[in-house]
Amino acid sequence: MAPRSVQWPPYVRVAPWLLTVGGLVWNALDPTDYWGDPMLAAAAVLAGALLMLGDTVAVGAANALGILVLSARDGSLGTRAGFLELGNTVFAAVLGIAVNRVVARHGRRLERVRSVAEAAQRAVLPEPPARVGRLSVAACYRAAQDEALIGGDAYALQVTPYGVRGLIADVRGKGLHAVGAVSVLLGAFREGSHRLPDLVALADALEDSLLRESERMSEELRLEGFITALLVEFPPGEESVRTLDCGHPGPYLLGPYPPGGAAPRVRRLDAADPGLPLGMGGLGVARPLPEGRPFPAGCTLLLVTDGVTEARDAAGEFYDPVLGLAPLGPFAGPGEVLDALVADVERWTGGPRDDDMAVLAITRRAEPGGGRSALTADG
Repeated sequence: MAPRSVQWPPYVRVAPWLLTVGGLVWNALDPTDYWGDPMLAAAAVLAGALLMLGDTVAVGAANALGILVLSARDGSLGTRAGFLELGNTVFAAVLGIAVNRVVARHGRRLERVRSVAEAAQRAVLPEPPARVGRLSVAACYRAAQDEALIGGDAYALQVTPYGVRGLIADVRGKGLHAVGAVSVLLGAFREGSHRLPDLVALADALEDSLLRESERMSEELRLEGFITALLVEFPPGEESVRTLDCGHPGPYLLGPYPPGGAAPRVRRLDAADPGLPLGMGGLGVARPLPEGRPFPAGCTLLLVTDGVTEARDAAGEFYDPVLGLAPLGPFAGPGEVLDALVADVERWTGGPRDDDMAVLAITRRAEPGGGRSALTADG
C-alpha cells in the first residue's frame, strides 16, 4: 500500500535512485572522505516519504550494498571506520522505513476521513434524478481545493404538486457553519416545496428556518451570515419556467438550436428586481414576485454559483458563461453542457479557484413522437 493517495509526478519515483547513484559514485571517486554519504541518507529518507514500502527497502538495501562493495574495494571492510560507515548507512535506511510507516499510517487515517466526508457530502447534497418527466438533469459540485469535499454551495430538485422545483444556493462562509446552513436550507426546501403553493411563500419558509437556526449561532454569524439563492419552478403542462432571485447570479438559458446544428444562443436571465439574500429578512424589504419565461423543448437552463461567475483568469478578468459556452455547442444533453462549462472554467482560471463551484443543468426534452430536438438525449 502506498503511504498516501497523492499521485506524484513520474520523476519523484526516480529521485531517490538518482541520489543513491550520485552518492555511491561520489564516494567511489573520493574514498578517503566519503562525501556522498549525505546523498545516500537523503535518498533513504526521501524514499520513505514519497515511495511505497518495497521501494524504500530497495533504496536502503542498495545503499548498504554499495557501501559494502566500496569498503571492500578500499580495504576498510572489517575496520572500525568501515563498521561506522556501514552503520550510518543502515541507520539511514531504517529511518527511511520508519518515515514510510508514519506517512502510511497518516495516509490511512486521511483516507478514512475522506470516506466519511464523501458519505456526509452524499447525505447533505445527494445527486438529483437524471430524468424528471420531460426534464433531463445533471449537476456537479467542485470544491475550490481538491481535498475539501464539503462546502457551502448547494443544489436540489424536487417533484411537487406544483411542478418540478429547483434550488441553487451559496452560503456565505466556509467550514462547519456553512455545512450546517446547507443542511438546514435543503431540509426546509424539500419540506416546503410540497406544501407551499408559490415560490414567494417557499422563500419565506426557507428564511424562517434559517432564522430559527441562527438563534444557536454567535452574534457575529447572525449579523454576517446570509445565503444567496435562486428558486426555479417548472409548472406542469407548461413549457415555461418561473424564477425567484434571492441575491443570486441569474440563470443562463441555452437554446433552442438554430438550423444547421450551429451553437445555441446563450443568454443570462437576470431578474428585473433581484431580492435580498436569505437571512436578511430583518431589513424589512419586500420580496419580489417570481418571473415567468418561456422554456420550450430543446432548451437548457443552467444554474450556477459565483464560483463560476467570479472565476478569474491570470489578468483578473471574470469568466462569462455567455461568451464561454456560445462557441462550444452543440450539446447532446445537460451532462455535456455541464462538462463543457466546468472544463472551460478550469481552462479560464488555469489553476486553483478561489471559491467552490456548483452547477445544475436542466434540459426540456421534446414530447414523445413530436420530433427530436438537438437536446433530447439524457445527461
